[in-house]
Amino acid sequence: MIAHRPRGFRQRGVALITAMLIVALAGIIAANLAWDNALDVRRTMALLARDQAVQVALGAESWVSSILRQDLEDTETDHLGEIWASELPGLPIDDGEVFGAVEDLQGRFNINNLIGSNGEVDEQALEQFRRLLQSLSLDPRFAGVAVDWLDTDLDASFPDGAEDPIYSSKVPPYRSANQLLTSTSELAALDGMDKATLDTLLPHVSALPGKTTINANTATPAVLQSLGENISVSDVERLISEREAAGFADVEDTFRPIITPEMLPAIGDSSRYFQLKVVVRIGTVRVTMYSLLLRTARGDVAPVSRSFGTT
Repeated sequence: MIAHRPRGFRQRGVALITAMLIVALAGIIAANLAWDNALDVRRTMALLARDQAVQVALGAESWVSSILRQDLEDTETDHLGEIWASELPGLPIDDGEVFGAVEDLQGRFNINNLIGSNGEVDEQALEQFRRLLQSLSLDPRFAGVAVDWLDTDLDASFPDGAEDPIYSSKVPPYRSANQLLTSTSELAALDGMDKATLDTLLPHVSALPGKTTINANTATPAVLQSLGENISVSDVERLISEREAAGFADVEDTFRPIITPEMLPAIGDSSRYFQLKVVVRIGTVRVTMYSLLLRTARGDVAPVSRSFGTT
């Protein structure tokens, strides 16, 4: 004979299972709420740390601006022996540090020099850029490609140019800028440009507004070699050794024998454009700021542009 359990016993079993399900669901909900709260706290702390890091970076920019102002008061020339040219030492801040470096952008070749104030190609700058590419063992064809990227017409220069018909056939298609560069990163869009070529070229070029001279006291070895067709590697080594302590005593006297008279006005011994790279670390947050600084003849220093993470 099969024994039948009382109905009340079965009801108590259902109630127990229901209570266990309710407890399990409450536990899951509580765990989810705790997890979401922990994420919210983490996001808030990260945002606060990033905001603090940005303010520290702007403070470093102000500090460097005062250094550049004082530098102009002390001397009219700029060279790699000055205080601004040394790396900023790591300075401790709350739960982190800040460090960085300043670079003279007129020690590089200004890509925008390829186009004159009248909108026409500057042939002298074009030849210098070709020499720069050759000194870096890069294809000199990129000089003509860069000119077509900058000029306002749609006619490809011969034999190295590239205009819209070239770029519109790529996947995805795009058009040439037909205007001056605002960042050297735009060179990545040039026809035939690959990462290895770009990485080699970037340390020696800049994208500054308007026409600028090259500061011979801070120019990279490749840029120095590009100043004249007959400047050899040994000449560059001699020049670097000569300027090492406090820059060239007289830039014109130094370069007159080795470059053409037409190139002399293109070089100088002072600069107006500098790039500050400042890195701020607070906890696990790391912020990198690049600031393009313009120093006027009066000594005023102002940021032209700022970017975070990239130049």
